[in-house]
Amino acid sequence: MLSCMHEHDGPLTRLRRGHEQAVLELLRKHGPLSRAELGARSGLSRTTLHDIVGGLVGSGSVVAGTPHVEVRRRGRPVEKLSLNPAAGEAVGIDFARRAVHVAAVNFAHEVLGSASESHGAELSWPARVDIAARLLATLTAGAPVAPATEAGRRDGSDGSDPVRLDALSAIGVGVVGPITDPGSVDARAQGIDGLPELLRERFGVPVLLDNNTRLAALAEAVWGAAADSGDVLYLRLSHGVGGGLVVGGALHRGPGGLSGEFGHITVDPAGRRCGCGGTGCLETRASLDAVLRRYREAGGRADDLAGFLDAAAAGEPAALDVLERVGHDIGGVLAAVCQAVGPGVVVVGGELAEAGPALLEPVVLALRRRLMPLARRHVDVRRATLGEAGSALGGIALVLHESPLLSHYPRPVSEENA
Repeated sequence: MLSCMHEHDGPLTRLRRGHEQAVLELLRKHGPLSRAELGARSGLSRTTLHDIVGGLVGSGSVVAGTPHVEVRRRGRPVEKLSLNPAAGEAVGIDFARRAVHVAAVNFAHEVLGSASESHGAELSWPARVDIAARLLATLTAGAPVAPATEAGRRDGSDGSDPVRLDALSAIGVGVVGPITDPGSVDARAQGIDGLPELLRERFGVPVLLDNNTRLAALAEAVWGAAADSGDVLYLRLSHGVGGGLVVGGALHRGPGGLSGEFGHITVDPAGRRCGCGGTGCLETRASLDAVLRRYREAGGRADDLAGFLDAAAAGEPAALDVLERVGHDIGGVLAAVCQAVGPGVVVVGGELAEAGPALLEPVVLALRRRLMPLARRHVDVRRATLGEAGSALGGIALVLHESPLLSHYPRPVSEENA
């Protein structure tokens, strides 16, 4: 956190420092604000705010500017205050099962870029870190936007404001599986022994770790489809099935970081064996491999997810029938969770959500059938909006601690652990 330095630590100094922190937190949470907006949100008097802002601008912690000409309204332009973009960047990395996604923002909340690349499921951690560094290098170089391809996807950089790796302040990292301690550098129990050290050696900054699906839930609740709700259930349908919960306006981890494991709720006790050791889990029926298997068993001929989605979009009966049955399974699990936690918004993301209404309509139908009548009107099902960059953006939110959704999380690792 940027802050002015004071030689003395008396009551007035502590009060001033508290005011500075309040202003900086508002700018970190909301991005650029006018003095009037800062006054309204902080509750500080005009005189006090003028003094605090003057000190922060003088120290270089805060910068002032006006909107570009094309976005100004008539009349005198309103000056906006923001955290100094040159003070540093935050980077989020999502190590998914078969891809690496990265994103970067500066302290003024400007998204500097995002990039993705697919890889084999058994690729080593050093090789995955190499991919992340290379993707960040494309943002650093200000590479022009490249179209999506089977090998990967790049977007978000126009070459005007590249990421400076030497200015990074921290990295938020999402990985598959439970993480018992966000920010811990001892990750042996999670099967990622050595990853935090590899990242710290490569980038020389603190590393914060968490489950990548939970970080996607955080991102959707901060910037995405559920930004207007304090109670959110997020479900991601990918090579694995997982999720996250926002309860009472805070991201919920649960003991041992095991909250949100919706993919391991039993759907069919006599079903297939799951990788978790259970039988008939939702993941055995709604993961990408499971959906393709069910499709081929129904006579479908597509070899991959893209072909399956194309078949569904073309109205192929086998594909639509599979999506209806998968949606029914998903809706039943969501109904059980909703009965327990009562979320206002359910967000469905992941690659399978690209099927759109062909999947979501059966999900909603099954969900509403199984919910208590009084609860049905309180649950709104939405498709995720942040796409494959969601977990990386959630990692950035974890680094910035810019949201009250993180009120139950530990603070970032100290410098001595960096």
